[in-house]
Amino acid sequence: MQILSKEITYKNFIYNEWVDSESHETIKSTSPMNKEEVVGYVQKSTKNDLEKAIQSAHKVKKTWRKIGQAQRGQYLFKVADILEKNLNDIAETMTREMGKTLPEAKGETARGVAILRYYAGEGMRKEGDVIPSSDCDALMFTKRTPLGVVGVITPWNFPVAIPIWKIAPALVYGNTVVFKPATDAAVTAAKVIDCFAQAGLPEGVLNFVTGSGSIIGQGLIDHPLLNAITFTGSENAGQKVAQSAAARGIKFQLEMGGKNPLIVTKDADLDSAVEAAISGGFRSTGQKCTASSRVIVESVVYESFKEKLVEEISKITVGNGLNEGVWMGPCASESQFNSVKKYIEIGKEEGAVLVTGGGELKGDEFDKGYYISPTVFENVKPEMRIAQEEIFGPFITLINAKDLEEAIEIANDTKYGLSASIFTTNINALLEFVDEIEAGLVRINAESAGVELQAPFGGMKASSTGSREQGEAAKEFYTAIKTIFIKG
Repeated sequence: MQILSKEITYKNFIYNEWVDSESHETIKSTSPMNKEEVVGYVQKSTKNDLEKAIQSAHKVKKTWRKIGQAQRGQYLFKVADILEKNLNDIAETMTREMGKTLPEAKGETARGVAILRYYAGEGMRKEGDVIPSSDCDALMFTKRTPLGVVGVITPWNFPVAIPIWKIAPALVYGNTVVFKPATDAAVTAAKVIDCFAQAGLPEGVLNFVTGSGSIIGQGLIDHPLLNAITFTGSENAGQKVAQSAAARGIKFQLEMGGKNPLIVTKDADLDSAVEAAISGGFRSTGQKCTASSRVIVESVVYESFKEKLVEEISKITVGNGLNEGVWMGPCASESQFNSVKKYIEIGKEEGAVLVTGGGELKGDEFDKGYYISPTVFENVKPEMRIAQEEIFGPFITLINAKDLEEAIEIANDTKYGLSASIFTTNINALLEFVDEIEAGLVRINAESAGVELQAPFGGMKASSTGSREQGEAAKEFYTAIKTIFIKG
């Protein structure tokens, strides 16, 4: 795709053309596994670049709506096939750009293919209901109608899956899209958009602009031609999205992270619970909004669980995610790396006890990347910052609870409510957890991370605002309902 001279430079995609920014400047994307390695360059876009993208989407929104849902679905089937053919290249780029291990990157890209096919199938599913009328000579029914121009802002931690689970439903339900990816994963995002471009979408339906959040992100949020905005990212940025969207009365959808608990009861299968805590806490280097960052264990089994946990953590291999046998890669960027190190010091200052890890890895390949060892703190009080704030790194806090009631109380004692899990063999404990836990995603005898693409995804409290993502629930955000009454 759009390659300039010997340097791989990825352009903006506006009105079906790959174009340079008017700034004639680019942003360098380097690998967190080796900061000397340049993955590629993306555009340092201006407000005028963004304006062209939004005008492009606005210009064609009526014609895209009128081609019909079935035809829009057929385009997504084409995109899915193209993404599948390019799966290995895109997954490798993802690993090089943000550090996720290659098996995880391949799994995420394959999930992107599945999401596309799921929403492509929406092209042939119903878009309304017939409702009985009190007037026997009338026909009354509902019809879904698209919103218009939808802005999509995504983070760096899932640079394939999250954009696709926003863009695919937006398109199939008849909206046009302006997409701004996180700069730290913009090369991967450009390759995904190239799959849409190759599928032959009509001009202007999907537009892609890279650049800073302050210029492109905020400019997109504030634009008067925008009809809706879907955002995944930090809580602070999400609040700005909400304020701007609410002021203009447009739809907004926010997913802003979590501080997710995993509860281990006294009757739990400890080996399974340990496996889930490690996978949920350290896969993707803990850089998941659904990561198991707080592990709350009933005191009767606390020491046994901790001993098993530390033993299994010692087996984790950390390194370059492209290398076979590596289980965990680096933090995705220097800023994320420094943030995790800061929280390790905060944990020590607060009086928590470091059980394992707690430092950057040195020597050989580690010196060129942003590697931190899997970290566990204990003697953690629920009010400590390391138990309240989202760290987004390979960092678990172990919390001792006297019983299930206290464990659930601790689990709920946070402003977030995205996901939560419990390990138990007691049906009463299971049911109590389901009823009492304050989270949008509840998992039993499974890690807190992960949700199936056909199921609604979203949280409670400060984790999410607006209707759910994924599955049929996406229709609630990307469409409005018209009720039609026809008198014979």
